Amino acid sequence: MLKEERQQKILEILNVEHKVIASDLSKRLEVSEDTIRRDLKELDNKGLLKRVHSGALRIGPPVVDFSIRKNISNEKKIKLAKKALDFIKNNMVLLIDGGTTNLHLVNQLPLSLNATVITNSPPIAMALGNHKDIEVIMIGGTLFKESMVNLGIDTVETLNSMRADLYIMGIYNIDPQIGISVPSLSEALVKRKMASISTETLAMVTSDKLNTVSNHIICPSSQLTYLITENINSEIRKLYHNQGINVVD
Repeated sequence: MLKEERQQKILEILNVEHKVIASDLSKRLEVSEDTIRRDLKELDNKGLLKRVHSGALRIGPPVVDFSIRKNISNEKKIKLAKKALDFIKNNMVLLIDGGTTNLHLVNQLPLSLNATVITNSPPIAMALGNHKDIEVIMIGGTLFKESMVNLGIDTVETLNSMRADLYIMGIYNIDPQIGISVPSLSEALVKRKMASISTETLAMVTSDKLNTVSNHIICPSSQLTYLITENINSEIRKLYHNQGINVVD
């Protein structure tokens, strides 16, 4: 088998199984583990997968600007958002960070909801303008335009004086063993702080983000209280369930 054919086969296996182990690929493709490791390194350098200890993971959907992501998979995101409404009650203090799925959730909130929403996302703050019974607390910082959220030391310091009943975390990448991760260190630090000041944490995750990893780890996936997702296979669902997470799909 030529190198190009072998690497394409690795990507096909990864797309189906979401994770590959070098020793297993070595047996299946009948080449040495060193050869597999070189293949994984080349594929990682091309941005086609993410190497981890002993193997590789899918890298998830490409990171694109918020304005573009707003128009991707909207039907799926709306379905997830409607499921999340069951966990939002009157008089809650909600902490909602950036993300297009989170924006869909905010757009689904009933106008009668009485709550406090803390956010570092200008689009989410603006979307709540017509909710007369929702107090909106906008957290400042430096605007990270790619995600349309405020980040930085000022953001973290403001969060130090706050507590929330429920944190609705925007998700880039999640894996039950490696945890929740993002491409940006600044965003990872803010999300980590948000999770630490919240009683419960909820995440809405489209299937293309499951079993993927990025460069900066926010926290273990076990820090989630609720995982609302789609098309999750029973084995992965069990891994999350064993971490004490309420999985809704």
